[in-house]
Amino acid sequence: MESIQIQDVEIKLKEEFEIKEESIDLSQNSYFIKQSRDKPYQCTQCDKAFSQKIDLIRHQLTHTGEKPYQCSDCDKTFAHKCNLLRHLTTHSDEKPYQCTQCDKAFSQNIDLIKHQKTHTGVKLYQCTQCEKAFSKNTDHTRHQRVHSGEKPYQCTQCNKAFSHQCNLIRHLTTHSEEKPYQCTHCDKTYSHNCSLIMHQRTHTGKKPFLCSQCGKAYSNNNDLTRHHRTHTGEKPYQCTQCEKTFSMNGDLTKHKKIHSGEKPYQCNQCKKTFSQSSHLSIHQKTHTGEKPYQCTHCEKAFFK
Repeated sequence: MESIQIQDVEIKLKEEFEIKEESIDLSQNSYFIKQSRDKPYQCTQCDKAFSQKIDLIRHQLTHTGEKPYQCSDCDKTFAHKCNLLRHLTTHSDEKPYQCTQCDKAFSQNIDLIKHQKTHTGVKLYQCTQCEKAFSKNTDHTRHQRVHSGEKPYQCTQCNKAFSHQCNLIRHLTTHSEEKPYQCTHCDKTYSHNCSLIMHQRTHTGKKPFLCSQCGKAYSNNNDLTRHHRTHTGEKPYQCTQCEKTFSMNGDLTKHKKIHSGEKPYQCNQCKKTFSQSSHLSIHQKTHTGEKPYQCTHCEKAFFK
């Protein structure tokens, strides 16, 4: 494969921009008139509106998860052509953007700018609802959905919604029976490579995510994030019907059933129903006579 030149990609990006400029009828000032009007192109799935139709089309891809531009070298896909062109530079060995504080170099200037913030520690984007701050606006926007509960990315096949686009893309594969990623230690297969990597740690025992406050290690970043909240006391998940807050979304989901009265877990022996699966498990022991909890001082045993 011929090496990809950074300058070639920059020229292509410039051409993309120039083509867009040429499509604007400057002689009749139609462009400036459009810019001064309201935003007539309204998204049907959220409240966002745009002054140009092309911007609406691009925005709608965030709801569908569609990524029509595919890299020919690694099969990665992108919603916008300009992002594909930038991505192509990652397949080149050329890295003209050098950090002045360490030896790291980057193929794109934007990556250098992001990296430099790791040296300065600057976090310009402060959450208005908690004390967290972020160096990138995109991370700040994602974090705010923890408080708002906003889930703008909806599956068109089952109406399930997600707060992050990457989660929607992963979810879409659950509607397909294809599971191309197979574990080399057992017969399990997965639709996502990241799921396979997490599973393989059950075989290797690898726990690369380390808590900086107590040294406890975890096999995945989600577990580390949950654990961090035991140190900070953060409870970002709030019930909309009362003032209770929770450190984990799963606990909020369980709590909501108190308000709804929903009891989806039914005993198959007496038809009694429960709001939580753990309560059903405890109840079932009354039928089996199982008493797994034994006193260390005497022979008495208990089922809970």
